[in-house]
Amino acid sequence: MNIRFYNAKILTLAGDFQILEGELWVRESRIDYVGEGGIRSDFKFDREIDARGNLIMPGFKNAHTHSAMTFLRSYADDLPLLDWLNTQIFPMEAKLTGEEMYYLSKLAILEYLTSGVTANFDMYFCPEDVTSASIEMGFRTVMCGAISRLTGETDYALDLLEGYYQKYNHYHERIGFCLGFHAEYTAPRPLLEGIASLAEKYKAPVYTHNSESLSEVEQCIRRNGTTPTCYLDSLGIFNYGGGGFHCVHMTEEDLSVMKKRNLTAVTNPGSNAKLASGIAPVKRMVDMGIPVAIGTDGPASNNCLDMFREMFLTTALQKLKENDASALDANQVLYMATIGGARAMGLSDCNTLEAGKYADLILIDLHQPNMQPINNITKNIVYSGSKQNVKLTMVNGRILYENNNFYVGEDAEAIYKKANEIINGKR
Repeated sequence: MNIRFYNAKILTLAGDFQILEGELWVRESRIDYVGEGGIRSDFKFDREIDARGNLIMPGFKNAHTHSAMTFLRSYADDLPLLDWLNTQIFPMEAKLTGEEMYYLSKLAILEYLTSGVTANFDMYFCPEDVTSASIEMGFRTVMCGAISRLTGETDYALDLLEGYYQKYNHYHERIGFCLGFHAEYTAPRPLLEGIASLAEKYKAPVYTHNSESLSEVEQCIRRNGTTPTCYLDSLGIFNYGGGGFHCVHMTEEDLSVMKKRNLTAVTNPGSNAKLASGIAPVKRMVDMGIPVAIGTDGPASNNCLDMFREMFLTTALQKLKENDASALDANQVLYMATIGGARAMGLSDCNTLEAGKYADLILIDLHQPNMQPINNITKNIVYSGSKQNVKLTMVNGRILYENNNFYVGEDAEAIYKKANEIINGKR
């Protein structure tokens, strides 16, 4: 469809935080025009939307998710991280089938859309089923490899990872794949060396869970004589970039490695706070010039997939950590949640609102009490914004969510019913 948004405030994020007044036109899947307006005779619209002075901006990029873990939302809360993971999460995940992951991922996508998320960086099993859910619902997903010692023998796991990399990077315009593995503590050295070889072969970045808990770091030091970041770098894992999810317990040497390799730190403040993992040194990373993105983590540990809450926690926890109310400006956080996430996911074609870019955008309702008065719109979004302000979410030029209604080709209630049937069958 060709869609015209008019009477809009527009935050393009193409270079600064300036807000334009005017129009944005979508031609099929891409943005055709952003500016003051003026109808062209050669451009016919299928729909014209009066934005009523509301804000159009790039969609949020949820840079670390485990979508199918929706079935464990509020299932095993209030436990220490490793106990939660080993005694509750891993055993339940082992019972999941690919078909069940397909339905559970659809539930997550509905929630992403309500939070203004237009793409997710998903680390989970059975990418065939997870990507099928995204493709059918019109969503954009970049998968991240999740191999570990539980995947199987080293050669089998590496063949699987390479096969996924080759397949899903040439699969669908809204699907991508990044080399990755679960974590240092679940990957024996031969497996890590094999991943480093794949990174070298494809000149590709690698992502993994990194330094999420203090015990994880301490155990790595006992095993390998150094921290996870330094150990993985010594094996060549990060020779072509990539990054880490969480990055909470980082030494100065770790941060120097991240700076040197241009690695992205994907912070997950909600999950880290709930599991008492700690507060990542995000301000220090920003001061050093280390790229930062934001993710919700999975719905088993967060428990919601709400980028507004993550943005607020990202800045608020840094102020608390640094004992400095000026630490980590809200605009820096908004950048992390949009362009920072797009960078981590390799989505340079849908990071800003410019002609030629994919039309991945959201419409923020400014006509709500929490957005008034309009002293500073971008800071309102970070400090007082919420999911209630998302009026519309568009991915690839298609409106998937508008005014509390989903347009994903499937009834939301049917998805909810299926998710409950799945978890009830696992108890």
